[in-house]
Amino acid sequence: MGSRYPHTSGERSELADRVVRVNRVAKVVKGGRKFSFSALIVVGDMNGRVGAGIGKAREVTEAIRKGMDVAKRNMITVPMVGTTIPHEVRLKWGAARIMLKPAAPGTGVISGGAMRAVIETAGIKDILTKSHGTNNPINVVRATVGALASLRTLRDVAALRGNRMKGKKWKHGRLLLASWQGDFVSRQIARRIARVP
Repeated sequence: MGSRYPHTSGERSELADRVVRVNRVAKVVKGGRKFSFSALIVVGDMNGRVGAGIGKAREVTEAIRKGMDVAKRNMITVPMVGTTIPHEVRLKWGAARIMLKPAAPGTGVISGGAMRAVIETAGIKDILTKSHGTNNPINVVRATVGALASLRTLRDVAALRGNRMKGKKWKHGRLLLASWQGDFVSRQIARRIARVP
């Protein structure tokens, strides 16, 4: 396992990287065994961008470097509301099933294992998570990145539906005042949404 706290890489100081797992594999050949290494790396800017990658090489340092290059190429932007995510999301990737839930400010990152590395390098400060099924770090990291990529803010959903929001106030990730202009959303529904604590 890698270190609990991310450190900044030397070449690009704005990105933090985490080594989630280094795996040694052996290939049996005529003369004996050939060892190689695979490294699972998570890279993020601690401000809403995160990516993950796997590097394979004969040396650990080279595998980590390759993994970092792959992770930097595959970075995604995570939509955030304050210090948390906009809504709950569940995702299945292989045998890994994960759940991410927004949390009130001050909650912290309630997560463990490979999910924590992705959440912390993305810069999310308050979140509740749960991982079901396998604890294979590769599938858990891929499921977490996929779940973060599937998040949408209220503004994104409104734009997709062709609506515009007039008044918008947020508290702990919930909409306090919503006034919509559109055919299929009535004013009464908007008032009910505004009454949700």
